[in-house]
Amino acid sequence: MNDNAVILTQAERTRVAVNVRPHDAATMLILDRSAAQPRVLMGKRHPGHKFMPGKFVFPGGRVDAGDRRMVATGTLPQICEDRLSARCVRPSPSKARALALAAIRETYEETGLLFGSAEFGVPENPPEGTWAEFAGHGVYPDLGAVTFVARAITPPRRPKRFDTRFFVVDYSAVAGKVEGVTGPDSELIELVWVSFEEARQLDLPTITKVIIQEVEARLDAGFGPHLPVPYFWEKNLRFVREEL
Repeated sequence: MNDNAVILTQAERTRVAVNVRPHDAATMLILDRSAAQPRVLMGKRHPGHKFMPGKFVFPGGRVDAGDRRMVATGTLPQICEDRLSARCVRPSPSKARALALAAIRETYEETGLLFGSAEFGVPENPPEGTWAEFAGHGVYPDLGAVTFVARAITPPRRPKRFDTRFFVVDYSAVAGKVEGVTGPDSELIELVWVSFEEARQLDLPTITKVIIQEVEARLDAGFGPHLPVPYFWEKNLRFVREEL
């Protein structure tokens, strides 16, 4: 994107809540580049949710304590770690690692897709909960498979605020799949594989539209690790784009 400002909808510009510190969160763009035209996996949020009901989004959510303790294969590229630490309160390699693992974990929780490797046996001493399920499937999450591509902070005085880091993983890195995760009673009620053009026709939050444009441009530029990572935040009542 060339414009450094993001145009929010009227609903997204509403400032009615008591201001709170944004929660660290991570989300994952899953790309299938096996054909000439890349496709991205989108999920439709349950219409009963108070936060973005019925919108199409990428899988993701808040960082959990277990994300700092889960064993993994691979490492984040140094340039990704450095950018995850930029403009960050109390940056550390551990926090950068936890953000990437949160994206992998949330993706599994909402889609049933396990991104990692089944070549190294069973992960030892996984944290309780979802990471124990990874161990049950004999899958180590793979930090080397993900790329940090964007960051966005929800504007102040919104009902929920997140400091979200966006990652990309190629579908070829999937090590397993659990069926029946999505459905009428799930957080995501359906999943769709769509081209970038088709994705833009869906009911998307504004920031999701913007990130799709950013990733499409990144792919067109070769998806090299040197390409800048956009950072979206509100400055002087304007949602602006900077680079990390």
